[in-house]
Amino acid sequence: MKRFASLLATATLAVGLTAEPTSVLFTAAAFTKAQRNSSIPTDAGIFVRLPDDGWVPYGPKIQQVSSAAVDPADASRVFLACGNGIVRSTDGGDSWRLVTGWRESDVTALVIDPTDGQKVYASSGWGLLRSLDGGDSWTSIDDGLSERFSRTIVMDEANPARLLAGTAGGLFVTTDRGDWWHQVKGVPSAHVLRLRRGVDQPNTWLAVTEGQGAWLSTDDGNAWKLTAPEVASANLYACAIDPHDANHLAVGGWGVGVWTSTDGGASWQNRADGLPSPNVLTLTYDPHHPGRVWAASFEEGLVFSDNDGATWQDGGLDGSLTNDLGFLPLTVTPR
Repeated sequence: MKRFASLLATATLAVGLTAEPTSVLFTAAAFTKAQRNSSIPTDAGIFVRLPDDGWVPYGPKIQQVSSAAVDPADASRVFLACGNGIVRSTDGGDSWRLVTGWRESDVTALVIDPTDGQKVYASSGWGLLRSLDGGDSWTSIDDGLSERFSRTIVMDEANPARLLAGTAGGLFVTTDRGDWWHQVKGVPSAHVLRLRRGVDQPNTWLAVTEGQGAWLSTDDGNAWKLTAPEVASANLYACAIDPHDANHLAVGGWGVGVWTSTDGGASWQNRADGLPSPNVLTLTYDPHHPGRVWAASFEEGLVFSDNDGATWQDGGLDGSLTNDLGFLPLTVTPR
């Protein structure tokens, strides 16, 4: 762990930040392509990409990790969404423990209230979860949902009582911290597989579905319209919004590669050429390199593009199946 903290310090300097928290590219992945007569991947867990060392593991080796989240107010508190529940560290990753019971499993995503780190929310294959004590205990918050299975949940950071969650029955919103959920009108009652929100323009939301297209809102999630009509019938697993310019959007899915827009979704370009596979599972834009988009394909590693997908460069992790791809804020202190 000491070596990892030192490497993260190098990453901090590389992006021009020192004492303040910085972002490090991470993926939740399992190296499934190298399996030989076994259902167990050769390696799995959270991996982070460092300037001089490439991809290195972070945290415990867990076979099914779907995502990770860091408390915005206390970067020593890290949560992992796992197949067997939620794993938490309160010392920046030096030690970890499972903080859920047998009822909570197949956890897919996590969000933490930036104003009160005691409030943590999670999506899972069995419904939505909430903790009001920093992850020590968890309760189900499924009232109002038509289907419980959920792969994605996002918090309105300007109003932490408001969250949007994608479920197998469509997109749902709560304005009371999950006490009750209402279905979002304008988005079909299809499985919402990924949901993202703009940073420089937080009124922009992008959701992708299983076989019912990509849906875009530019009024903070009140009204939605179909976008990227060229892939409206595909299973779309990935979407991303450039944090520097919400007019730059990307969606990806099974058999369709990556499509990008530079005009806020008015038009889309097919960027499949140069991808190692047309089956794309996760996407993210890079906050440290304006315009850079990362894409992870099924068992064929990661690539990135600095020209909206016109050309792609190798990003490593060949053979991996990724569940999530994004940036984690981590405070670096010597250990």
